[in-house]
Amino acid sequence: MTTTPAPSAAPVRATLVGGPTVLLEHAGRRVLLDPTFDEPRSYEGAVVLTRTAPPAVPADAVLPVDLVLVSHDQHADNLDVSGRALVARVLADGVPVLSTPAAAGRVPGVTGLEPWASVELDGDPALTVTAVPALHGPEGADAPTLSGPVTGFVLESPGAPTVYVSGDNASVELVGGIAARFPRIAVAVLNVGAADVGRFPGHTVTLRGTDAAEAARLLGDALVLPVHADSWAHFTESVDAVRAAFSDSGLTDRLVVLEPGTPTEVAPAAREQRFGRLATEIASTPPGVARAAATEDAAWEGVVGDGLSTR
Repeated sequence: MTTTPAPSAAPVRATLVGGPTVLLEHAGRRVLLDPTFDEPRSYEGAVVLTRTAPPAVPADAVLPVDLVLVSHDQHADNLDVSGRALVARVLADGVPVLSTPAAAGRVPGVTGLEPWASVELDGDPALTVTAVPALHGPEGADAPTLSGPVTGFVLESPGAPTVYVSGDNASVELVGGIAARFPRIAVAVLNVGAADVGRFPGHTVTLRGTDAAEAARLLGDALVLPVHADSWAHFTESVDAVRAAFSDSGLTDRLVVLEPGTPTEVAPAAREQRFGRLATEIASTPPGVARAAATEDAAWEGVVGDGLSTR
C-alpha cells in the first residue's frame, strides 16, 4: 500500500479496479464507484464500447460494501454485466445504490437523485451524499438519445475529508459551480481519459488532462485522483496526459495517481487542519479588528460570521 502525501487522522483509502471503478474507504464505510468487473469484450449498441483489460480486482474482493454510487447506467464502461450482478446482490442485502432518476427507472431498487438532492445514511459517523451536476459531453449531450443524464456525488461526514466524485463529466464550468457550493472538498475523484465515441466532433465526453488541471485550480487545494483513463478503447488519453498537464500547471503536488489494484491512502490533512484552525480562531477572537481579520483570512474556506457554511 502507498501513502500520499502526509499522515492524517482520517485519510481516504482508494483502490483503482480499472476504468471508473474505484473502492473508496471513507468515514468508516466502503464505497464502490461505477461497478465494472467484466473481462475484455465488446458491447453492442448505438456506439460499440470495447473493454481492453480485465479488472485489477475481482468483484468478490471488493465486498462487502456499504454504498454503491453509479454515475449512470446506460453505458457499459460505468455499469457492465458483472457490475449489474453486483448491484443486484448488494441491493438484496439492503445496501443503498445511488444514481440518476433515469437509472432508478431502469434498475429496480436503485435510488435516483436529482442534482443537489441529498440523502443521509445512518451510522457513526453519519454520511451525507449529495448528487451534483455532470455533463457527459458538450451542451445538449444529456439528451436521452445522446449521452443521456449522468451525475456526480459529494460525500460529507463529520471528522472525515469531503470527497467529490465527478462521474462522467466533461464540463469544467460545472466543477467550478460544485466547488463554490462545497468549499471544503479535500479529495476529488475526476473521470478523465478524454473519452471519445465519435458522436461529438471536436468534443470529448470526459475531461482531458488539461481540463482536469483547470478543474483542480477551481477545487482549491483538493487532492485530485484521476480515474477513467485505462481499460477501454474509447479513452483517448492515458493518465500520463494528466501528469503532463498538472506538471505544466505547477500542480504536481496536488495529483495522486492510483496504481490499479493497490490501496492508496490519500491524506489531505493540511486543508482540514487549516479549516479547523481558522474556525476556532474566528470563534475565539473578540469583536473588532482582530476578529474581522480572522474572518477575512478564512472567507475562502466558507467560514462566515459566527458559524460555518458549507454551501
